Amino acid sequence: MKFVLAPDKYKGSLSGQEFCTAVESGIRKVFPNCEIVKRPLADGGDGTIDVVAHYLNASQEVVPVKDPLFRDIEAHYLLSDGKKTAFIEMSEASGYKLLKKSEMNCMQTTTLGTGQLISDALEKGAEHIVLGIGGSATNDGGMGLAVALGYTFMDAHGNELEPIGKNLERVATIDTEQVHSKLKSADVKVACDVTNPFYGEQGAAKVYGPQKGASAQDVEALDRGLQQFAKVLKATFGVDVQQISGAGAAGGVGGGAVVFLEAELTSGVDLVMELAEFDSVLKNADWVITGEGQLDGQTFSGKTINGVVKAAQRHHVPIAAFCGSIDVTIAQMQLMGLDYAVSILNQIGNLDEAKAKSFHNLELASYNFAHLLKQNNG
Repeated sequence: MKFVLAPDKYKGSLSGQEFCTAVESGIRKVFPNCEIVKRPLADGGDGTIDVVAHYLNASQEVVPVKDPLFRDIEAHYLLSDGKKTAFIEMSEASGYKLLKKSEMNCMQTTTLGTGQLISDALEKGAEHIVLGIGGSATNDGGMGLAVALGYTFMDAHGNELEPIGKNLERVATIDTEQVHSKLKSADVKVACDVTNPFYGEQGAAKVYGPQKGASAQDVEALDRGLQQFAKVLKATFGVDVQQISGAGAAGGVGGGAVVFLEAELTSGVDLVMELAEFDSVLKNADWVITGEGQLDGQTFSGKTINGVVKAAQRHHVPIAAFCGSIDVTIAQMQLMGLDYAVSILNQIGNLDEAKAKSFHNLELASYNFAHLLKQNNG
């Protein structure tokens, strides 16, 4: 038999690699000679960079950049051994994790540091750039990112503007004369699993602004700014970002990336599966085993399990999910396309105890699953 193991991490408990080790141990107690292929995955969010490092065979590049408040820091990204592919996590240079809670203010924050990472990758020869945009502290429409790559933003009087959310409303013209020479030939993909428009009731400012330190008054100003910015983008580049699903992601970086980087917005888990050459390992598989800390309604929207299910269904391979806990009905499980799902918890206790026993419980769940398969096939 051939099993493909394709989990996300159990947050705060097991990494994807540890999941694979536990499941392999359980299965081999029943099928000692089976083929097991390990493909831990991620959905573009926190920790994706660690999973991607495994597939890219990449070096970590450390670069001096500006943090969201223009302070000097060092941030890192991954560059493949052949230096052709770079994986950049926006949160490393422009994330809320870099700020104290009292410093959160997306009127004043910038994506400049993320642009500096992209610029460094281009300078080092990267032809393919994968950008994860989760965890941002910004709402500048990608203006800071663009400045780092040579774009200049000016007000109605021709004065150059600092690339922060507060100045979106003042942008009148964009100068493209000094844009990085290698940007045009680079292939850029952005991991984006939300569908928010650039502005409006479901847009970047109104939905995510309050989480990034914006007051009610700030939110209105930022939304007006994004509307003004969108007008200038359309006039300058002929692109209506408001019509792009996901343009509002990461404070408008979704839309900004399409315009300034000519990027393609795509699912985070799809990007990671592509790097893992996931479709090719599904050939002749008997089962795909996936999992995450909690299987719930959120799993339907862009999460790793959902991506794995879709890929497995294309190859007509049944899917099992081993999760820390399960909060879906049987009907929802069937609708999702899972053939088997189990919570690995086997006794009542608190969360810390459950996390401590995750490896043992997962190994046991895998053994029981394999034993059931053997009985049914026997």
